[in-house]
Amino acid sequence: MPKVPRVGIGVIIVNNRKILMLKRKNSHGDGSWAFIGGHLEYGETPEEGATREVLEEIGLKIKNPKAVTFTNDFFPKEKKQYITIFVITKYDGSKFTINEPDKIEALEWFEWGKFPSPLFTPVENLIKSDFKPAI
Repeated sequence: MPKVPRVGIGVIIVNNRKILMLKRKNSHGDGSWAFIGGHLEYGETPEEGATREVLEEIGLKIKNPKAVTFTNDFFPKEKKQYITIFVITKYDGSKFTINEPDKIEALEWFEWGKFPSPLFTPVENLIKSDFKPAI
């Protein structure tokens, strides 16, 4: 069976010119910083997938998510390829917590362009594309 790309979702949650990021754990990209996200499931729109992933991972109900761009991401070590769709939403001040401590080591807010290192490949590729959210 041929290898085919998977579809990933990265959710850019904006709060006062800062972006919520997580430190990945126990998956490809372990130890790297990424946006909240995961896989697009069959039948979902990117916005529905983003809403589901954020609720699953940190218990936050997002409003008015909007798909804004995508990257084509290769993970040679794992022999994986992803098309990552980035969805943007504004943080409404609701409480959130790490619901998946086996997958998330930390959650922190960062200014756009002042991200920690190392970055997850899709985030690196997004930055290289010169994408800048209207925040």
